[in-house]
Amino acid sequence: MKCNVAVVFMHDYLDGDLAREETMQLQKHLGECSSCSNRYESLERTEALVKAFPIEKAPADLGDRIMKSLPSSRRPKAWTSWVRRHPAVSAAALFLVVMLSSFVSMWNQSQELSVSGPDLEHVIIEGKKVIVPEGQKFSGDLVVVNGEVEVLGDLDGNLTVIDGSVTPLASTAHIAGEIKTIDRAVDWFWYKVSSFFGTLAYGS
Repeated sequence: MKCNVAVVFMHDYLDGDLAREETMQLQKHLGECSSCSNRYESLERTEALVKAFPIEKAPADLGDRIMKSLPSSRRPKAWTSWVRRHPAVSAAALFLVVMLSSFVSMWNQSQELSVSGPDLEHVIIEGKKVIVPEGQKFSGDLVVVNGEVEVLGDLDGNLTVIDGSVTPLASTAHIAGEIKTIDRAVDWFWYKVSSFFGTLAYGS
């Protein structure tokens, strides 16, 4: 038996948790190793000394008296206790606040036209107007920010217009997906959050 194993066995033996076979192994090792034997005797004396002192039970109101004696500024506030008890909810709330503030800031500051999608070579941009020409097919979702959209051809996906407008569809137009118009910062925030979690779900 190695000395490090013997030390673990010593503590278990003094606690009364050591099996009979392991007790015999420990006793054999103590008879052969003077260092471990001295250590065991020291542990045995320490435990006997601790047991010699009576342990009095603390008063039931001791915790309340200690808390009342602390300065008021040191006492934990109700909201901090709630945060400690609900870490997941607190993290989610903090995430939503940060997302909302950042997206509202982005929505307010960016007034430039932004066009995104996988097939932009099939659209025409004139100033702040985005046109899907007649006879052309745009494959995928088209997202336009701060602009006007006119669909004359085919859009094989969803059309999302943020802080902009969609002109009435021409007779030659065809949109396979949904048309979403987002005009407010809060809608913009929820659109980004749903897009973010949708991307995570798709990636997983």
